[in-house]
Amino acid sequence: MSSISAFQSGVAGIQSGMYGAAQSSAKIASADPGSNEQLTKAMLELDANARQVEASAKVVKASNEMVGSILDIKV
Repeated sequence: MSSISAFQSGVAGIQSGMYGAAQSSAKIASADPGSNEQLTKAMLELDANARQVEASAKVVKASNEMVGSILDIKV
């Protein structure tokens, strides 16, 4: 896998996680106060989306570092 495709995958993962987090947040905001099941599910989804964003950010960082190392070698 090239660093560019890794970078693109990381960015796509961040975008997907952010979109999912927004949806989960909307579910939490609109959930019935007495519906613990809905709230629990939405909060778990929100946590999963946050972890996806964190993992994808690490992919982007690693890709960036790899490109930096390649540039250091070439120069």
